[in-house]
Amino acid sequence: MPEILAEVNGIRHSSRLVVRELGLLQGRYRSTGCSHVQCHTLFEIDQRGQSTVAELARTLEVDKSTASRTVAQLVKPGWVNLQRDPCDKRAKLLSLTSKGRKKLREIHEAANEQVQAALEQLDESERQVVHGGMALYARALQRARRRQDYDIRPITTADNAAMARVIREVMAEFGAVGEGYSRNDPEVHDMSAAYTKKRAFYLVVTHAGTVVGGAGVGQLASAGDDICELRKMYLRSEVRGAGIGRELLGLCLEKAEQMGYTTCYLETLEHMTQARHLYEKYGFTQLQDPRGETGHFSCNAWYEKRL
Repeated sequence: MPEILAEVNGIRHSSRLVVRELGLLQGRYRSTGCSHVQCHTLFEIDQRGQSTVAELARTLEVDKSTASRTVAQLVKPGWVNLQRDPCDKRAKLLSLTSKGRKKLREIHEAANEQVQAALEQLDESERQVVHGGMALYARALQRARRRQDYDIRPITTADNAAMARVIREVMAEFGAVGEGYSRNDPEVHDMSAAYTKKRAFYLVVTHAGTVVGGAGVGQLASAGDDICELRKMYLRSEVRGAGIGRELLGLCLEKAEQMGYTTCYLETLEHMTQARHLYEKYGFTQLQDPRGETGHFSCNAWYEKRL
């Protein structure tokens, strides 16, 4: 079992207090007459304009039966309207009625009043801390939940074709097509064999058994025995934002240090801003010129980090 972070118990204690103060342990939300899941459902339907039960279930992180039951409870008093989806005869589109919009306004007023009363107990700087901290924590919880759907493991021969597709798809997404890019490297056709060499390795990210990304490390050609290169770190768009890239990069740097490398070098593109932000956050500093001999003369951003 991993070591528990020092902040865990304090955050759990504060979370329990927030849950109680917001009345989440009660059946109804304050004077609105709605359960908390009903409040969230009305809000999400309003945000989307129209929605299906399946979409609501995914957004609210509840099973489909709970979403269906909640919708039925909202249809009965006339707050939600059902109509057939013209694109899918088996599905029904949900929208708020005028009564539903009125009920939602009541919910918003009650919630605003509750939050306003709490924030008035703080000064401006404290309010900013609460606002930023809540947003950070919510995003962290989302990333942690999404992370559970992915695995990171060493590449195998069976992964070669899938990883080659990921490399080409992501590079095409960012316009990295033509000469001087790593998608043209011979190793792309047989990644597992290319990274069986001494002091080299490659990890793949999988989702439900499907390869959706990867990254590896190998010695940087013509740059000395102590310098490695971060190679072919690519993730499909649906994977980004779940913290997988950060974890994958951390694993690569840890393994590289264990192999005896003292510096890690990488090449990327100026317009791959999300990737560059990750590298810089991990302590990589940008160079004015490339190092070693990678053959990737179309790359225009170079970084290194001391391990």
